[in-house]
Amino acid sequence: MFRPTLKLTAPSALTLAFTLAAGLVGHGAALAQAQPAVIYDMGGKFDKSFNQAGYEGAERWKKETGKTYIEFEVSNPAQREQAQRRMAQRGADPIVGIGFSQGSSMEKVAKDFPKLKFAVIDAVVKLPNVQSILFKEQEGSFLVGMMAAMASKTGKVGFVGGMDIPLIRRFQCGFEQGAKYANPKVETLANMTGTTPTAWNDPARGAELAKAQFAAGVDVVFAAAGGTGLGVYQSAKDNKKLAIGVDSNQNHLHPGTMLTSMVKRVDVAVYTAFKGVTPGITNLGLKEGGVDIALDEHNAKLVTPEMKKRVDAARADIISGKIKVIDYMVNNTCK
Repeated sequence: MFRPTLKLTAPSALTLAFTLAAGLVGHGAALAQAQPAVIYDMGGKFDKSFNQAGYEGAERWKKETGKTYIEFEVSNPAQREQAQRRMAQRGADPIVGIGFSQGSSMEKVAKDFPKLKFAVIDAVVKLPNVQSILFKEQEGSFLVGMMAAMASKTGKVGFVGGMDIPLIRRFQCGFEQGAKYANPKVETLANMTGTTPTAWNDPARGAELAKAQFAAGVDVVFAAAGGTGLGVYQSAKDNKKLAIGVDSNQNHLHPGTMLTSMVKRVDVAVYTAFKGVTPGITNLGLKEGGVDIALDEHNAKLVTPEMKKRVDAARADIISGKIKVIDYMVNNTCK
């Protein structure tokens, strides 16, 4: 069965691509109305991280239902609203936008198409036909921070973020809290890649930042930087250090130097939205299975029984409320 993959760089091409897709998919809008749609943000659906997790959720839905879906990869900011609007005009339902940057455009489009359902990940849109899906990244980051501190031999751990926004500060804040919880004397070095969307897809810069941290004594680094993180992980391998992946399970990228990954179940969010949107705000943390650490054959030799025991205990304490993890996006500080 045909599923149109719409990847374009110019607004004029966008109209043409959707016109062609509509003809190939459904011989008219009637069939398109039964199709969900997903819009990936900057970095592409095969970023091995955030977007790819969303893609895997869409593919799971496709495999289980035998139905097709429409997808689009944003390559410049103007395409977010254009893509959402074109999908809505063709009757796609629901329309799922991946990434906080899609919130403002979705608010406009969802208002104009009140009979359609929408879902946005990592942003809040307060409309009766929109589901806002948020994650408690600070909880999962707390656990990998603990693991970093316990695995570190130098007592110095590092963080490399992508675009410097409050959401990524939430990852950093959780990581630092977890590291301090496991080792009160641990030192944390942190760098952000940039202040524009290009910060999500700059592996070379990620590698440079990680190398500089290693030179300063860091021996475990956590990257929350989309495709930029690939450079961080490669640098860790080249310098015989440890790295921690994010969003998707990235342990397989460099077995032996990937300590773990902070898994953010964007796949579950997309899969669930495709099955049916529930308007309102949905928060997914450790308790809901929305975030966690990744343990598999690729990092089994790096995670000691003691490390796992302490992390399991902390997970239970966070879920019960015994451990309160500060949320940077609520406090605007990590104190």
